[in-house]
Amino acid sequence: MKITIVQTGDVPAPLQPQFGDYSRMFERMFDRISDSFEYDLVAVNANSLLPDPTEMTAIVITGSPAGVYDDLPWIEPLRQFIRKAYDAGIPMLGICFGHQIMADALGGDVRKSEKGWGVGRHCYTVAARPDFMADAPETLSIACSHQDQVVTPPKMAEVILSTPFTPNAGLYYANGKALSFQPHPEFEDDYALALAELRRAVLGAEQADSVAASFSTPSDSHLLSEYIVKFLRQAVA
Repeated sequence: MKITIVQTGDVPAPLQPQFGDYSRMFERMFDRISDSFEYDLVAVNANSLLPDPTEMTAIVITGSPAGVYDDLPWIEPLRQFIRKAYDAGIPMLGICFGHQIMADALGGDVRKSEKGWGVGRHCYTVAARPDFMADAPETLSIACSHQDQVVTPPKMAEVILSTPFTPNAGLYYANGKALSFQPHPEFEDDYALALAELRRAVLGAEQADSVAASFSTPSDSHLLSEYIVKFLRQAVA
């Protein structure tokens, strides 16, 4: 299966030598589950032109420091790309900013949250179980790093992951071909910790220490990654 990774942001410069870019994190995530994937990269944040989504097999939209409300030249073309992909039934996954821009493009409401930063390992309630998550446990503990949230999901989206802090943390769309999550299953713990430490001055010492402690909770990223692969295979089939 060929996955087109739409990269919408860069790993912070101080962390790039050690961790590489976000597209490579997704490649590693998928390759841990199967060696049957191939990848194309479209770096829209570097002004790469978006191709016709109807010619793609599957799409992944990455995280970004950008917000859906930012006045950036690639935001509106990406909205149009998402709508065209959705209407054509092209399998599509969004993570963090990808989750937000999919919701925004398809009729939802995304805002900077008054709750502040969501960072560290959060425990998400599994609110619904589509076929690809039929055996999911009651909760999934995944790393997150965001200020913005989907405040109101699109009408055709069902909430499948939720926390009191992020009520609309996972969305599965009615066409069966679109899925998105606020947390980051592609983040390995060393990167998530390094990213939080980089933001220590913004978070404050107390929250930064709490974030570091949260990683003592075992990660369920491998489970969420497996559900994502099941979704993609089901959607492509």
